[in-house]
This record gives sequence, structure tokens and C-alpha cells, in this order.
Amino acid sequence: MNLFKRIYILIVPLIFLISCDSEIRPVLFETSVIKTPSEADISISIEKAIGNSELSKTINFQIEEAIISTLSEATKKTNLNSVLADFNKEYVNFKTDFPDSTEPRWELFIETEKIYQSEAIITITISTYEFQGGAHGNDKIVILNLNAKTGEVLNNKDIINMNEEFNSIAERHFKSSLSQSDSESTIEDYFFGKSFQLPQNIGFSEDGLILLYNTYEVASYAQGYTEFIIPFEEAKAFLKIN
Repeated sequence: MNLFKRIYILIVPLIFLISCDSEIRPVLFETSVIKTPSEADISISIEKAIGNSELSKTINFQIEEAIISTLSEATKKTNLNSVLADFNKEYVNFKTDFPDSTEPRWELFIETEKIYQSEAIITITISTYEFQGGAHGNDKIVILNLNAKTGEVLNNKDIINMNEEFNSIAERHFKSSLSQSDSESTIEDYFFGKSFQLPQNIGFSEDGLILLYNTYEVASYAQGYTEFIIPFEEAKAFLKIN
């Protein structure tokens, strides 16, 4: 065997190993439960990207930033732990200032869930509930879409060609979902006298595009969340990424 063939035999497997190692591997997630001593009722369960890669760090940073942005009076905070500490401190101060108050214990619940992941996009739902006295608490769901290769946040226009045709398809599916749960209401009833509007929360699920309206965004508080799915076979013509 000549020298060239020996080098070839040695190099080819090496190239194969390097190419396999350089392939983009999907980010893995694990559930992290944050426990902090508090007098308020605080429960935090977050899915975090595993590892110390820049991609994992970026994804986890974006998730935490999105959580903070959903909470009231936390717009200037950059650290979730400080938000939790402030919430508990406010409750302690409230009890000190109003020792005879019969208000129930304050509550703060945060939970995230990865509902979709592909080579291009990761979709995570962020559910928050805050109760600081009053008739009822404030709950919200935010759909967070992340670039699976960079971890950066993708807005709706990054992932969907939101033209009139897409709007019409979404309206049709919205009406279809209404007919199954509330056959007496019209579009105008849900949009306070206006025509159909796309929600801010749009993301990917295993069944297709999920479109979600939070409480108060459509209809009354009692209606709760309103959501519907556009199957991938109908949505794919409008997708910029999948």
C-alpha cells in the first residue's frame, strides 16, 4: 500500500467524524423549579436549555426576559430572582401596613412549556398568574418563538407572511372554533364592535399554528382564553420558517 492510500484511509474517517460533530444538534431542555423562602405563595417552574453553550445561555436569557416582561410592575427589572424578592417584600409590607386585612395570601405562579421544536424554531409558552388582592388575580399566557440556531426572539412577521389571505384563513378558523363553543356570539361581540383582528400570540404547535388571545383581549373576562389552530397544510404557504 503506497503512502497516498494510507493517508486517504486515515483522513476519510476523520473527516466523517468532524462533519458529524459539526452538525447542529437540537437543544435539550430540563425543568427547573425555583424555590425561595417567602411569605407570599410563589411557585416557579421553568424549562431551561441544558448546557453552557452560547446558544443555551441566549435561550435561557430570552426566556427569563420574556417572563419578567409579562409581570406587572417589573418592567425595569433584569433578574427574575429580584422580581420574586420584590413581590414577597411588597406582600410583607402590605401585611405590616394592614394587619387586620382579611385579603387572601398573595400568589405568584410562573410556568413555561416547550410546545414545539424544529431545526429552525423553538416555541415556548409562558403562563403567569398574579394575585395581589382584589376580586381576582391577573393571568396571562405569552407565546415565545426563538430562532433554534441563535436563540434570538422571532416576532410574528419573522415567521409568517401576514397578508390579507392569511388574515382571511385565520378568521375562518376563528369562526369555526366559535361555532363549537359559542354559536350565539358574532365576530363583533368578541372584538368589541370591530372586525376580526389577529392576536399578538402566534406560535407553532405539533398540530399547526396556534393563535391565542388572552383574557380581556377579546370578549369579557368571564370568557377566559380564546385560542384556535390553523393546520400546517393550510398555514405552510404563509410560513417564512418552520
